[in-house]
Amino acid sequence: MTYYVYILSNNYNTTLYIGVTNNLIRRVYEHKTHIDPSSFTAKYHVNKLVYYEMYTEPELAIAREKQLKGRNRTYKNSIIEKDNPQWIDLYPSII
Repeated sequence: MTYYVYILSNNYNTTLYIGVTNNLIRRVYEHKTHIDPSSFTAKYHVNKLVYYEMYTEPELAIAREKQLKGRNRTYKNSIIEKDNPQWIDLYPSII
């Protein structure tokens, strides 16, 4: 099974959300459709997939998620911009 660490942004690229899942398409769809209207991502309109990494072990994905959450915004921006300099929504490319 594949596990994903992902970063979502809002349309202005001012707010980030980092998560982990074993089904990236489903999980991003849930964020985009505000499946939980009281969630952070729904409240701040964070639903643009701007970055993701794949792992084969859930423990590695969880550890990476925690590592990213602990890093500063400059670092997070740099890893996004390395592969996605325009901050485009990657969701269409994975469905």
